[in-house]
Amino acid sequence: MKRIFLFVATNLAVMLVMSLVLSLLGVNRYLTANGLDLSTLMIFSLVVGFTGAFFSLLISKPMAKWTTDANVIGTPSNSKELWLIHTVQNLSERAGIAMPEVAIYEGAPNAFATGAFKNSALVAVSTGLLNSMNQEEVEAVLGHEIAHVANGDMVTMALIQGVVNTFVVFLARVIGYAIDKAIFKNGDNDRPGMGYMFTVFVCEIIFGIAASVIVCWFSRQREFRADAGSAKLLGDSQPMIDALSRLGGMEPGALPKSMAASGISDKAGFAAMFSTHPPMEQRIAALRGAPVSAGTS
Repeated sequence: MKRIFLFVATNLAVMLVMSLVLSLLGVNRYLTANGLDLSTLMIFSLVVGFTGAFFSLLISKPMAKWTTDANVIGTPSNSKELWLIHTVQNLSERAGIAMPEVAIYEGAPNAFATGAFKNSALVAVSTGLLNSMNQEEVEAVLGHEIAHVANGDMVTMALIQGVVNTFVVFLARVIGYAIDKAIFKNGDNDRPGMGYMFTVFVCEIIFGIAASVIVCWFSRQREFRADAGSAKLLGDSQPMIDALSRLGGMEPGALPKSMAASGISDKAGFAAMFSTHPPMEQRIAALRGAPVSAGTS
């Protein structure tokens, strides 16, 4: 699993920088002598929240290459690379998207897709996955990743992250102001004090954790769609079932956290609600119960 730490960490870092820069520029005019101007605070929260999410989205592909040390295949140097290129090309045509970049990286079994735009994406597979699966299973995994791209999952993920960021920024400041006024305020000074700053900081951490639960829940729903998308692209659900069954008996390869939500498998983490992927058993059961017809996802 490597996709949601770098995505969320980069997103959080940009949010903090944006908050600081906007404050220094005097854009945080939501703090007035009469209290909070909620309309201005909402605009401030939207700017900070969505800037972090979309910046993370825009740098997702170069960040993925850097963090996994992925080798993008230009001219295939062997039969395995040639097969990979042809397979991704065929799947992309069926899905109605432009050919993504294809890369291989060293690591335990896993794969991921990323990119800000569906027609300029990156699909990468690990050496461990290529060496432990047959071609039909690898094709199913590639179909899963192509389905992520065709479904626009990276953009949707950024939108979800932007929305939850906005509420994190907004609610942290509303609660920070209320607590500062009720508990920490000293004297007749109407400006918020250190209590406000401390409470906002703590609330952003707490709400940020709660927001990650929402983002991870949404990520798990996307996995079911991507599995079904792979089955439709191949015209048969069995290869995806076989691939998931094989992955279920392996230790999934670690991806950068920013890439975890687009991987094919993921470690469960210390709690299921923070996992970006559903259990393999649930994914297989969903595939067995879903109708399959050839076509695009």
